[in-house]
Amino acid sequence: MENKPKIWKMLLISWLFVYPVVNVMFMLLFPLIQELHPLVRTFIFTVILVPLIPPVVPPFILIAT
Repeated sequence: MENKPKIWKMLLISWLFVYPVVNVMFMLLFPLIQELHPLVRTFIFTVILVPLIPPVVPPFILIAT
């Protein structure tokens, strides 16, 4: 039987990564993009955030198991 990480651990670790990154992004980027349409701002945030998740979060999930 494979030792898979528990769902709640994966969610918690993902959230612990995403929450501070989003806050830093808001502090740094929002002044630069506040005039843009909200959909464009959201697109910019997701284009930056989503590629960061796969290389950063999985190692912490493996450590937590």
